Amino acid sequence: MAEFIGDYSTPAGRFAIVAARFNALVTESLLAGCRDAMARHGVAEDRIDVAWVPGSFEIPVVARKLAGSGRYAAVICLGCVIRGETSHYDHVAGQAAAGVMQAGLSTGVPVIFGILTTDSVEQALNRAGLKSGNKGADAALAAIEMVNLLSRLEH
Repeated sequence: MAEFIGDYSTPAGRFAIVAARFNALVTESLLAGCRDAMARHGVAEDRIDVAWVPGSFEIPVVARKLAGSGRYAAVICLGCVIRGETSHYDHVAGQAAAGVMQAGLSTGVPVIFGILTTDSVEQALNRAGLKSGNKGADAALAAIEMVNLLSRLEH
């Protein structure tokens, strides 16, 4: 029985990060954590491109464009949607998640969901490095693992 497992060794290829400007205090921390994790796993800064979009709702279209370009081994999506008093949160969070998934499925390129969906600013800050790790770093690790796994599947 064959078993295929990705690892965290330095991956081949370039990486794209799509980051939302909305809730920038959080997303800038996610981006810093993502870049740090990439560097710690041997991905040089000159192999990473960052595209800024207005908010999390706009992430999928840019992620799809980058993933479909053939230039990137993976695309990492970073954003933050915080629940408010209206149903707007449900629409943005749900459509962002569906769009990110569709970008990966339609291109065959790993498109990593690093969009926080939280009930409060405090929860978001905690997940962006304040208390409970940095989900941007986790997204980078997921991208590295997926690139290495897909590479193994090709051989």
